[in-house]
Amino acid sequence: MKKQDIVIVGSGCAGLFAALQFPADKRITMITKEVIEHSDSFLAQGGICVLKTPEDYQSFFDDTLKAGHYENRKESVDIMIRSSRDTIRELIGYGVDFARAEDGTLLYTREGAHSKPRILYHEDETGKEITSRLLSQVRSARPNVQIIENTAMVDLICQGDTCRGVVIRRADGSYDTISADYTMLACGGIGGLYKHSTNYPQLTGDGLAVCMEHGVALENINYVQIHPTTLYTKKPGRSFLISESVRGEGALLYNAKGERFANELMPRDLLTEAIRAQMANDGTDFVWEDLRPIGEEEIKTHFPNIYARCLEEGYDVTKECIPVTPAQHYFMGGIHVDEESKTTMEHLYAIGETACNGVHGKNRLASNSLLESLVFAKRAALHIIEHYTPQNGPLPAVDFSAYEPAQALAARRKDAILSEIRRLNQHEHQ
Repeated sequence: MKKQDIVIVGSGCAGLFAALQFPADKRITMITKEVIEHSDSFLAQGGICVLKTPEDYQSFFDDTLKAGHYENRKESVDIMIRSSRDTIRELIGYGVDFARAEDGTLLYTREGAHSKPRILYHEDETGKEITSRLLSQVRSARPNVQIIENTAMVDLICQGDTCRGVVIRRADGSYDTISADYTMLACGGIGGLYKHSTNYPQLTGDGLAVCMEHGVALENINYVQIHPTTLYTKKPGRSFLISESVRGEGALLYNAKGERFANELMPRDLLTEAIRAQMANDGTDFVWEDLRPIGEEEIKTHFPNIYARCLEEGYDVTKECIPVTPAQHYFMGGIHVDEESKTTMEHLYAIGETACNGVHGKNRLASNSLLESLVFAKRAALHIIEHYTPQNGPLPAVDFSAYEPAQALAARRKDAILSEIRRLNQHEHQ
């Protein structure tokens, strides 16, 4: 394939927002493993945090650190919070339609571990609203950006300690290379490695795997967040998230006897522990969540998709409780990056869930994920623009046979990632 200026691996909100920051004279190719709408960014329900007023800074900062068990990189948290208002203005400029009151002012909701409402939202599909608007901008206003679907990255092209692009595998099984001056990994989390996850199954930590193989530094890859409330079902497939926003708006949790057993607005990891303990005590695979305190009208206007999905499963949340259970949800660790999203390999950046810039610490505060992804995606793009250095000369030879059989390669990489996560967990508990 013809040499590109930038190749972006992934098509979620981080990759799209980064692509929009580059000037029109840069040739950009984005690849995505499936169709472009199958990224976890489209699934984010709750909302996106913002510094509501300057006076809220310390509270926002403290909430993020407390949820992250004070293992956050403070400078990264500071950057995210201070960049939030400009990020929201940019999103609104792209047409993102956040909920507003009748007088046109923005509405804010609250989620678990937040000391006050500071979350903007669009019904219960904020991620879809943001990501679809960014995608529309890329498609309509960025002819320099080429999006290739159903194409997976299988390796980095490395020359010494410098990234020269990626090796790709198309849906038909054929291989190719994309050489580029700069490579951005925006390939999402690791939910596809788990039996129960809210993530799309194709998100299998590909960025982590290739970085492990090339000695690119990783950070805290055992910091995996379990979401406390997903709709319990015996059907196979991706777990359906019951947004933390419903608890922020008043939903309650009950045990098998119909009694409350925990503070519904605890940080996710602590609430997950409480739910698992209650399930063990009750001898069940779920607890009950009651959305009725929110009120029927608010449920149908603020959470229409949750309402509809539960109806499909046979539950009317305006009249009855629903069974919920924890499932893998988010990845706080990842490829180590600095404040500009730069990895330890030259000309290689990582953004979004696959990267670890330290914002989330050991546990992510609700609705910080979209904001963090966008803020540091933009910083990556601006850093590349400021320090742009073309790469010339022949590429190293690539032996495509090394990636076959594809299923065996995927299985080896899955084992490598999960083994390292287990090793780190064991080390942490010694």
